[in-house]
Amino acid sequence: MAKSSISILAVDDEESFLELLTSLLQQEGYYVHTAPDGASAINILQTLPFDLVLLDVKMPRIDGVEVLKFIKDHYLDTQVIMLTGVHDVKIAVECMRLGAFHYVTKPYSADELLTVMDRALERKRLLIQNKALKSELARYALSSQIVGQSKSFLEVLNLASRVAPTDSTVLIQGPSGTGKELIANFLHSNSARKDQPFMALNCASIPETLLESELFGHEKGAFTDATATKQGLVEIANNGTLFLDEVGEVSMIIQPKLLRFLQTGEYRRVGGNKNMKSDVRIISATNKDLRREVARGRFREDLLYRLNVITLQIPPLRERKDDIPLLVQHFLKNRFHSRVPKRIDQKALDLLMKYDWPGNVRELENVIERAAILSRDEVIRVDDIALPIGTRSMYESFAGSGTSGPRIGSAVELEEIEKAHIRGVLDSVSWNKNTAAKILGISLKTLYTKIQRYQLLPD
Repeated sequence: MAKSSISILAVDDEESFLELLTSLLQQEGYYVHTAPDGASAINILQTLPFDLVLLDVKMPRIDGVEVLKFIKDHYLDTQVIMLTGVHDVKIAVECMRLGAFHYVTKPYSADELLTVMDRALERKRLLIQNKALKSELARYALSSQIVGQSKSFLEVLNLASRVAPTDSTVLIQGPSGTGKELIANFLHSNSARKDQPFMALNCASIPETLLESELFGHEKGAFTDATATKQGLVEIANNGTLFLDEVGEVSMIIQPKLLRFLQTGEYRRVGGNKNMKSDVRIISATNKDLRREVARGRFREDLLYRLNVITLQIPPLRERKDDIPLLVQHFLKNRFHSRVPKRIDQKALDLLMKYDWPGNVRELENVIERAAILSRDEVIRVDDIALPIGTRSMYESFAGSGTSGPRIGSAVELEEIEKAHIRGVLDSVSWNKNTAAKILGISLKTLYTKIQRYQLLPD
């Protein structure tokens, strides 16, 4: 990170010393604020974010120890270096126990101070990296290579590559399972923020009562289970990218707060009364038609305008079937490792090409994974492919199977078609209900209701 983007607060009640310290830090290229005492430092800390605080131990009114406690209660990643006289070393060591990074005794050389500062700033960088680790692992678990060469998909990638270097908000639209998070990762990886955190939040998976806390954090005691101060994702992702998946699920209560953050970069932790700031690029995704949601009064129009400065429309797999062979080869090569490399025969591939893939790329991946596991040798054949209703007749023509099911367009009640389709999807994902719900494009609650209604059971 460039030193000019690093903000430092220097706190000391000796004016001449504070001037010398400020001059040194500015010569090194740091962005410096100063405070003449502990009370002023606390006031400044409540209005501006700092990477590092250089804090004198002995000051009138509020001493350095109290300021340190305040910092560690409210700004968990801010590093603190105590500046102390020779006789204050015991106090400085106690400050380290309270969370200070280190202490420097006066008088000290410029090289000594700058070395300790470099180590403190590196520690902050590592802390942020660790907090982002879970999201980063999920990010890298996605394909390191975006697979596709169909015209519609390449058009999306071309637009994404032009948008990526900017800081514009991007709204990614497309059905479930089309790879919207993969495109978000592509945008981040090709931006100036690529070395900073990439945090992802599925807004549909977090209860409304907890979503605000996940986004903006909360103060200790803000609600019953808030036993400690917690940072929100906007704070952890500072200078990086925040990906809001299923943004259409954000409630009308949270939407104004998200809008305010997009407009000003300011937010408040739940239970807090001080404005905080974070510089985060927002990328969002949805499988809903947000304009229709606006018309129905379920989504704020001004928030939609803020989110979709640029819109990327991801085509469903049925509109990019030319990519199916590439995707299959990619999954077999990179996703499923076995002693004997797997390949797919032409009849099985033809079967995959005829199916419309309502669950898109995610459904294709699940089908290929199941086939790779169940195939008896290194070749995946038609018999190894499990697809839901609408493809049974294909089995008969390709594999000579006598199995049949309700044909689309035949004289069968709609409920029978739905029942067979749901069973087929559940079978294809080994009855993983979370995955099946995503493929079907319905909520988990709705899926459970339909399983009970149709009295479906695993074979």
